[in-house]
Amino acid sequence: MTDTVATESFSVSTDETARVAEHLEEGKTLPLEWYTSPEVAEAEKKAIFASSWHYVGRAADVEETGMFVTADIGDVPIVIVRDRDGSLNAFHNVCRHRAAKVVLDEKGQRRTLQCHYHAWTYGLDGSLKGAPRSASEECFPQQQLGLRKASAQTWGPFLFAHLDDSPADLFDQLGEVPDLIAAAGIDVDGLNFHFRSEYDIACNWKVAMENYLECYHCPTAHPGFSDVLDTQMDAYQLELEHTFAWQNGPLRPLPGNAVPRSEGYTGRDGAVPEGRYFAVFPNLKININPGLPNLSIGPMVPTGPNDCHGILDYFFSADVTQQWIDDMLVFDDQVGVEDRVLVESVQQGIRSGSLTEGRIMLQSEALIGGFQKWVLDRYSEGTRGA
Repeated sequence: MTDTVATESFSVSTDETARVAEHLEEGKTLPLEWYTSPEVAEAEKKAIFASSWHYVGRAADVEETGMFVTADIGDVPIVIVRDRDGSLNAFHNVCRHRAAKVVLDEKGQRRTLQCHYHAWTYGLDGSLKGAPRSASEECFPQQQLGLRKASAQTWGPFLFAHLDDSPADLFDQLGEVPDLIAAAGIDVDGLNFHFRSEYDIACNWKVAMENYLECYHCPTAHPGFSDVLDTQMDAYQLELEHTFAWQNGPLRPLPGNAVPRSEGYTGRDGAVPEGRYFAVFPNLKININPGLPNLSIGPMVPTGPNDCHGILDYFFSADVTQQWIDDMLVFDDQVGVEDRVLVESVQQGIRSGSLTEGRIMLQSEALIGGFQKWVLDRYSEGTRGA
């Protein structure tokens, strides 16, 4: 009998894991059914997302006592709140009474966290402060009924959360990303938040991330982007690390007075000389375009086996003008429109069942290969013994 690594209704034998790993080395992809299967999507909640830090939003939203934000990690609602002693606390946003969500608002400020259902009231430290009629209950275990703890941590103006109460440090997952961003000319503490963009895409979250992890498609699919940045194989830099991958795109020399097709935006008007694009595994994207100090950050959140939801928070330094932002967004938004067509066409092709696996270019798409190996490892490590 073959040993298996399994989670609920999705299981992969160790022999199958070894076979897929060998295929990845040869330039084949993960089995394409893993991009459409409801069982795989369910398994990923535990094997991948429950064991990772996730970008939630702005640290400024929990800066003062009682300020809170809510979010979801997979199917788990969480609440992050600033305690009276200044500590940053995170909890599963689930009442210990009958499992209602305690806090319904996306953000705000409170003196306590009171459940809207039966008014069980929790302190900012998560302890149960009171439950109506509990005095009439014999031996009511109030001290044991605090909110289940999670974790929160910040990097500069960015807020992250983890479902565990004692996970590895956030910066273990971020790796060298903060240093690489600083080296690109970005002081994250000097950035100001401008707006959030949210969008839905009809593709598996892994398809969206894999599209982000290569620029092999850029000369064909992103002519405006390729007018600004040199996307040729010998110029466009790909770097794969243990917990993240990044791409570095140098500015393309312009002959004479030529103007890129991105019109007002050229990337040649500030202290950031190159485009740098980071994917922190599993699903966080961080974008820096050349020009004035700018950064957008946010995850691709799975909403089903064939769909995902994207979030991008845009930050700029204080001296960036609205006109420059508007010009850059024309460039940025055009890339997004073009990418939507690409990834949705990929998902349609996968769902057709015509292929059981795809093929990647081992040099030009090396980051996809690394990401898929990371995913395969998580399937094994995160489900063994389940």
